[in-house]
Amino acid sequence: MDWMLTFAGFGVGVLVGLTGVGGGSLMTPLLIFFFKVEPAVAVGTDLLFAAITKTGGIWAHARRRTVEWRIAGLLAMGSIPTAILTVYIIGQIGTGDAVIEKFITNGLGVALILTAASIFYKSKMHQLGDYLRQRHPKLRAYRDAATVISGVLLGVLVPISSVGAGALGAAILMFLYPRIPTIRIVGTDIAHAVPLTAVAGLGHLQLGTVNTSLLFALLLGSLPGIYLGSHLGTVVPDRIMRPILATLLFAIGIKFTVLH
Repeated sequence: MDWMLTFAGFGVGVLVGLTGVGGGSLMTPLLIFFFKVEPAVAVGTDLLFAAITKTGGIWAHARRRTVEWRIAGLLAMGSIPTAILTVYIIGQIGTGDAVIEKFITNGLGVALILTAASIFYKSKMHQLGDYLRQRHPKLRAYRDAATVISGVLLGVLVPISSVGAGALGAAILMFLYPRIPTIRIVGTDIAHAVPLTAVAGLGHLQLGTVNTSLLFALLLGSLPGIYLGSHLGTVVPDRIMRPILATLLFAIGIKFTVLH
């Protein structure tokens, strides 16, 4: 079974390298559906998986000075305390409780649908944000508060689903900060996603909902997969891959929320 997990990690890594969409959107449903991993364990393990695989991204973007640290800090002000509180509530109720399992699967479904929508309508959100910036300049005064509130939303979604810190976070930033270049949006999103997934993942580790052998098997395959996928990105057009992936995520999200 370990080699199958490693192969799954490799496949997800390739897709992450190709599309830039976070591994949680792909890995968590795969672990639950195909490998029959308990939802709480799938989420907890994938959170640490995401934190580890994205850590190098912070270093790379920091070197290129493509991180808006102030914006990442505003997101973290909302997301980190909320993530800690969310994990605490899960622990108080009990990870084996049927209510929590239903909460996690429904939360995962909602997060996947939102992620799919953010992939489909990323450019539209960017255009809408730019339109509002030009037509209603006074709204800028509320942008910091909106960024913190967005962090609160991610702080709830990420610990219960391991999804949202990547594509959804980037879409939110594109809407709120339409004048910031895409490369800086990506860098800022990663700079926020790593500590958020790390805090949430460590919280799950404390709850006992992280499978370390599973984590190692996934990392063994994903790291070379991400490297390969990032190089294949020049061969496989992004305009083809992202709509296919978004459709898949939307279908899985519907499966979790409506059919599960």
